[in-house]
Amino acid sequence: MGEFDNKRIVVKVGTSTLTHKTGKTNIRAMQKLVSVLADFHNMGHEVILVSSGAVGVGAGKLGLNERPDTTEGLQAAAAIGQGELMFLYDKFFSEYGVIVSQLLFTSEEMKNEESKAHLLDTFNQLLKYNAIPIVNENDSVSVDELINGDNDCLSSTVAVLTDADMLIMLTDTDGLYDSNPSENQNAKLIETVEKITPEIFEFAGGAGRSGTGGFRSKLIAARNATENGIPVIIMNGSKPSKMYKVLDGENVGTKFIADGE
Repeated sequence: MGEFDNKRIVVKVGTSTLTHKTGKTNIRAMQKLVSVLADFHNMGHEVILVSSGAVGVGAGKLGLNERPDTTEGLQAAAAIGQGELMFLYDKFFSEYGVIVSQLLFTSEEMKNEESKAHLLDTFNQLLKYNAIPIVNENDSVSVDELINGDNDCLSSTVAVLTDADMLIMLTDTDGLYDSNPSENQNAKLIETVEKITPEIFEFAGGAGRSGTGGFRSKLIAARNATENGIPVIIMNGSKPSKMYKVLDGENVGTKFIADGE
């Protein structure tokens, strides 16, 4: 692929990357992620961050031992956690002199052409201002991603809307395996997927440690992006510095080839 200069990159980070097993915020992980994204920004890339974690952070702040098991509880935890999440992002990014902004919207708004146009105008203007948009589903109003997707599909929707050059999805595994690596020690990482077929979907397991999005929701998101000409990388979020290798064209995690690429 060659060096990946001056491009529009959407990065999606999941709950499992941003929180400890206790449910509390993983400060170290967030700081590492922010340092890499701030550096991408300084390199001249346009960065859009789609961030889960509001429910986990909110539940942790409430002192709950686990995610609420009711929709109302999830929505309330998201409302509490979203403010804390943005506070932390603003704090960490400001250390590098980078401005961040918050964008919350629902899937319903994406079905309305006028709303989509206004949203795209906002994205473009924020990027012109050299700000990093931080996006999340408005979980206190909409429950689709809250229950089913951990922002996986939202990230591909944002990538398509903004005509991004790449979507990088950070998760708690190294990528897509041909079988479950926690059950099969001989499971092999699939480095490249030319096309997302029904066979590829058979490799997808259940939900991850802390979030709602298993690999199936990530494959649905990747299919949406690749069908719209956007390559997708799914990789482990515990070592965000490996995203530098992605920009240099090296193989990291699993790459899903874009249609026409």
